[in-house]
Amino acid sequence: MNVQRTLLASAILSALSALNHANAQVAAAASAAADPVVPKVIVTANPFGKSEGDQILAPAKILSGDELRDKLGSSLGETLSQELGVSASGFGAGASRPIIRGLEGSRVKMLENGMAVADVSGLSNDHAVSADGAVARQIEILRGPAALLYGSGAIGGLVNVVNERIPTALEAKPAGQFETRYGTVDRGRSASGALDGAVGHIGLHIDGNIRRADDYKIPDNRVLGDPSSASGRLPQSFTRQDTVGAGASVIGDWGHAGVSVATLNNRYGIPSLEGSQIDQSQIRYDADSLFKMPFAGVENIRIKFGYTDYDHAELDDDNHPEVLFKNRALETRAELTHAPLAGWHGTLGMQTENTHFSALSAEGGPDTVPVTHSTSRAAFLVEEREFGPVRVNAGARLESVKRKPLGHQDRKFDLGSYSVGALWPFMPGYATGATVSVAQRAPATEELYSGGPHDATQTFDIGNADFKKETSRNIELSLQKVSGLVRWKANVFQNKVKDFIYGNISGAMMDEEGNPGEELLQRIYQQADASIRGAEAEVTYNQHGAGLSLRAFADTSRGKLDHGGNLPLQPASRIGADVGYRSGAVRTGMSVVRAQSQDRLASFEQNATPGYTQLNANVSYTQHIGSVDLTWFMIARNLLNEDIRLSTSVLKEVSPLPGRNFLFGVRTKF
Repeated sequence: MNVQRTLLASAILSALSALNHANAQVAAAASAAADPVVPKVIVTANPFGKSEGDQILAPAKILSGDELRDKLGSSLGETLSQELGVSASGFGAGASRPIIRGLEGSRVKMLENGMAVADVSGLSNDHAVSADGAVARQIEILRGPAALLYGSGAIGGLVNVVNERIPTALEAKPAGQFETRYGTVDRGRSASGALDGAVGHIGLHIDGNIRRADDYKIPDNRVLGDPSSASGRLPQSFTRQDTVGAGASVIGDWGHAGVSVATLNNRYGIPSLEGSQIDQSQIRYDADSLFKMPFAGVENIRIKFGYTDYDHAELDDDNHPEVLFKNRALETRAELTHAPLAGWHGTLGMQTENTHFSALSAEGGPDTVPVTHSTSRAAFLVEEREFGPVRVNAGARLESVKRKPLGHQDRKFDLGSYSVGALWPFMPGYATGATVSVAQRAPATEELYSGGPHDATQTFDIGNADFKKETSRNIELSLQKVSGLVRWKANVFQNKVKDFIYGNISGAMMDEEGNPGEELLQRIYQQADASIRGAEAEVTYNQHGAGLSLRAFADTSRGKLDHGGNLPLQPASRIGADVGYRSGAVRTGMSVVRAQSQDRLASFEQNATPGYTQLNANVSYTQHIGSVDLTWFMIARNLLNEDIRLSTSVLKEVSPLPGRNFLFGVRTKF
């Protein structure tokens, strides 16, 4: 492994050296003109509205524009799966959640426009994220415990899907984007779009997405290492999804105030050997107001409300419900950004969450999770100041979480988290940074109170109401080149987690009633100290400009239990490269990712995951017809038709990723 990492580092440094040599004359003649090639896209989840390259407390990545449309998949996990430090849970086409630096579930918070999505995707990999990437303007990734400003569930980071459903600016004339596409591997048909306009001082927005996809083709046999297993199409890998959202706001020089509503209906298959389906529905209401310069010394005050009514049913082969999941959640958030005070510029705020969650048997058996009322009250503060050339950022969060289950023991957790980071531009165009953080997380409801069957994962889950809170101590070092046509960054991190909670498959078999049987694997939530460490590197050339563009990246992480053994479902080490070309109306690109075999298994995992090479390509042509841009595109995925198994997937042995897929589509923007 050390030899492989040395070779990897040498390859990246050689590529960087070659690119710098090739670009030396261009940089010398026009270094000042090189920077404007890269547009500044603002991270909305950052309290100071910093751009992607200006983050201190949490490294950021933003997907937007053509890059987002090229990478858009059937799930949020698939869309983000080739980003630095990000992998996917891979639970079929309908449900794949992002995994950040080997941490998943409730440790990675899902946001929509800066507010929690309030679904139950953090409970299990078979539950889809309710935020829809097809109508997103941009998707933001913040890695590391510093993202705890948005809640204790963000101990591993967060993903923020930004659709701007509540307008914040008035459009001079109607503006929008519409797209339709067809995929060969699953006969997938989709149509999505968004439209913005204004009537006087009222901004208006509407968006929607329709997707229909059949079971997808697989390259080889279904079961890993079993040539006698089925091939062709993967059963129960279909998806049927509809989303629609609308919003309006009053906008003026003083700020804005608006509301929105959105609905989701989603039915998809679970490609386990037993097979099942999930029927998911959600309605969401949001309110957002921003007041600029309300008093002397205050730059703005922002107040947000969000209410979510979520349901899904897990269905058996005969479409009969087995478990009914419900979540009713109300979230409030208030932020005040003050003007610089003694050199410090900062944001302080308060956040509350109030949820009623349950996973009840529809057949009269044991409930998977009892009805539980949870409340959270938090206060947070982030401050930033420059000390000469060094910019320092410090944040803290105090939070109290209460869980009150019906018929079980109440629990209360007092949490304290903080982060301190610094960025030093030690020479023009280069910077180094360090972050130290301590983050605490309350055990999730299912980790405390599970006590019933979960048929989609074929497990009988058993929680522990006596669990302690998790405490993560993280240190991260970074080095980056932030200007010029050639840019690069490298991060190394170590995360020590005290009382880490994980699901352990004991090997015992149980029936639906919790008695010894042959239907379900017993999964017992356990707690032990753990460590996660890793490294990431990326080098780019002319990433957003015309002409040739190049990118190379590598990431690796490893999670271990301190008393011995590996954490389950850890990502494979990867190396990848992209090449693109833009000229006038034509844009083309190709990417390749090589993932190593993953044999660092938890005690109950049986088989190593083979390595794979994934080759993708895209080409598009844009016509300008008056004020309308019409883009015709083709995207090819898994061109080598490889049998790809994700080490992070519970179904890796029975559910490969789709085979070779060609996507054809047209997009219009005005």
